Formats: sequence, structure tokens, C-alpha cells
Amino acid sequence: MQIIYLIILLMKKRKKYTVLLLLPLILWLSCDDMMQFDNDPKGNFDALWTILDGNYCFFEYKDIDWDAVYREYSTRITSDMDNDGLFKLMGLMLAELKDGHVNLSAAHDVTRYWEWQEDYPANFDLSVQEHYLGKDYSIASGMRYKILEDNIGYLYYGSFTNDVGPGNLDQVLNRMAICRGLIIDVRSNGGGSLANVERISSRFFNERRLIGYISHKVGPGHNDFSELYPKYVESSDRVRYQKPVVVLTNRGCYSATNEFVSIMKYAPNVTVMGDKTGGGSGLPFTSELPNGWSVRFSASPMFNAEKEHIEFGVEPDIYVNMLEEDKKKNLDTIIEKARELLKNQ
Repeated sequence: MQIIYLIILLMKKRKKYTVLLLLPLILWLSCDDMMQFDNDPKGNFDALWTILDGNYCFFEYKDIDWDAVYREYSTRITSDMDNDGLFKLMGLMLAELKDGHVNLSAAHDVTRYWEWQEDYPANFDLSVQEHYLGKDYSIASGMRYKILEDNIGYLYYGSFTNDVGPGNLDQVLNRMAICRGLIIDVRSNGGGSLANVERISSRFFNERRLIGYISHKVGPGHNDFSELYPKYVESSDRVRYQKPVVVLTNRGCYSATNEFVSIMKYAPNVTVMGDKTGGGSGLPFTSELPNGWSVRFSASPMFNAEKEHIEFGVEPDIYVNMLEEDKKKNLDTIIEKARELLKNQ
């Protein structure tokens, strides 16, 4: 076996959210081992199953019998199976992991698992949100924001793939300083860059704070993990917001957004409101099959500061669902409850 991928110590400057750990991501299948799989339907299927068997990080936590999954799906492989049939079968097998970070990518398609949000209420409606933002809202690096008529700040950030600069955050938070409080809406934000998570969350902490842990595989066994390495958020040395904040969530909050919500629950003066997030706490890694298809999977589990898994989502401090009678009036129940909370603080 050989180490073919390594993420070394991610040392960020002080005053930033720092992943303070030595994180070797080991693919427990060497290039020589990969050569043992033929580039045919059975060989590619076996390669996919084997890569996941040695490297996926949630088998034990999710109580998945991966051997039983192999027995069920391998019998459907035929020597004359075309690419479409093989791709679909592999996608069905990967869906057994119930993980939105697990995808098989080919030139013609990408498998996906979306039940982490599809089986739940949306708790977000863009047409209703337009009633709050109107046409005179401001935009800064993917953040849409406005001061509402009751002097409550409202900021919607739809994707952590939209890079946010320090100057953008300075300007937005300075403008929101006159408000009684701030609503940060990350509903239906499917994730993106952890760098943006660190930039934003650091503006709501006045001191360094432990916010979670991460582990990594140290062997091919399903439970072969390293010790837990602590993760910290650092207090920004730029503009920091000191007034009450409400973070709005729904099941569409996934991956980096799931991490952001978990971190913000440790910030002073912050309340998380809405629905449980969608989860997605495994740090993804990518490998390749003999036929050139790539597979992405969760390789390193992440935990909150209590050492609890957040793979299946983060609970809000206050559960609120959108009501149909409110939607008919162009009212967002969750935004209204957040405004009420901020006005009473």
C-alpha cells in the first residue's frame, strides 16, 4: 500500500478559524493494487466497492453492512453490460451509503443522493423572500442584505462557493451596526468553501474557541481511525458584530453550511432557528476507477465540540416551520419569528 494523497498541517494565521491538525488522507489501495482490476463491468464494480471499503468513513456510524451490499449488487453485473447500465447500478449501490458527498462521475452523468433534503419540508420560498428584500437590497460577494423597516438587519448568503473578502465583511457589518440585531439566512445553501466559513464565522467570536474535532483513516478497516484532532475558530482582528444574531436554517443546509451552523452555535449572542440542517460532515476525497470514472466519498469524519457526529445534521436552538397561511400573505414564518426574537432581546 502507498500513501498517494496527503493534506499537511493547515496552519492559518492567528485570528482565523484554524484547522489545527495533521491530516493524512490515505487511500488504502495503491496504484499497483488498482492494476489488478480489469477494465470491464465486473472489474470496475469491484474497484469501486474496494475503494469505498477501505476509505469511506461512516460505515460503523451508519451501521452499514458493506459486504452484504456487495453480495446484493454484484450478482447483477453481466459481462455485456453497457456503460449506462453499469453506471446506474453503481449509483444504486452508492445510495446505500445515504451520503450527499458520495458521487460517481462519468462523462455523461453524475450520481447523486439528495434524500437528506428531499424527504423534508423546504422551509424556504424565494418568492416570499423577495417580499423582504424588495428591489433596493445591496449585494456584496454573494451576500444580499438589507435593513428591514423594524431596524433588523437581514443578510442572505446562498452559497459558500461565493468567495467573501475581508473588505466585504467589514462594509456589511459596519452598515448593520445600527441595527437592533442581525438575521443571517443560509437556508438552502448547499455548501462550498470552508475558507468562507472561517472568514464569516470569525466575525462573531471575540476569542479563540474550540468548535469541533476531525479524525482520519489510519488503516483499511472500517473503524481504523486516528485520534480526534481539535478544530478552533479564531476571533477576527477586523470588524466583529456584537449584537444579537439569528441564523436561519433548513434541510437544504449541507456540507460547508452544516459546518458553519455547527460553529455558529458556539458563538455568543447567536441563536439558530428553523429546521435541522441536512448534514454532510465527512471531508470528501476523490479516486478513480480503471475506466476513468471518478468517485468522491466522505473520508474524514468531523464532529462538534462535544465530540458528536454532525453527519446527519445540526439541530436548531428553536424549531420553526413555515406555515402555509403565512406564505399566502407573503410572510416567511421563520423570518418573522427571528424578527420577533431580536426585537425582544
